[in-house]
Amino acid sequence: MSLLIAPSLLAADFANLEREITLINKSDADWFHIDVMDGVFVPNISFGMPVIKAIQKHATKPLDVHLMIVDPDRYVSTFASFGATILTVHYEACTHLNRSIDNIKSKGMKAGVALNPHTPVHLLEDCIKDLDLVCLMSVNPGFGGQKFIENTYEKIKALKALITAKNTTCHIEIDGGVTDVNASELVACGADVLVAGSYVFSAPDPHESIRKLRG
Repeated sequence: MSLLIAPSLLAADFANLEREITLINKSDADWFHIDVMDGVFVPNISFGMPVIKAIQKHATKPLDVHLMIVDPDRYVSTFASFGATILTVHYEACTHLNRSIDNIKSKGMKAGVALNPHTPVHLLEDCIKDLDLVCLMSVNPGFGGQKFIENTYEKIKALKALITAKNTTCHIEIDGGVTDVNASELVACGADVLVAGSYVFSAPDPHESIRKLRG
């Protein structure tokens, strides 16, 4: 799979959200990464439905929606109606993960599952063939701008091995602390979607930052 770049709008300037969305529309990025936090599953609240609806209105690239919330099944239909292309739920938040995956796919979206840094990859063995994307958190979820967790490289290799062993295909997405310093090694280990927030939106030239992630 070719490398995809997904800037995280969590790091955007919310006072100028339309401008930030237009910037990504015109950039070499591939997806919009949208982090939805509820203040319960993670210790932060990001933004709610009205903001996501506004993003959809202006975005011209696929919406990669990452739900860091409890009981995500309640909102699958809502995010489908807001035009989410990929909907990712957390393994740790889903009591019946297969049911959650089926629910997402039944609404016409691609299904992703995210793993927190402490959650081992092998727990996805029974459902990996049903997934379009696995998001490996390379920081503890809840806040942007955190330091990258080095063990992520080993988790990528383990996930890549599982995907190969199961004779399936699935995007490997990395979320947290991604910069041009670690991007090439992440890709070498098997990642093919890089999420970057602060690195893109805090840069003097976000377009150049996106290009640097491609190497």
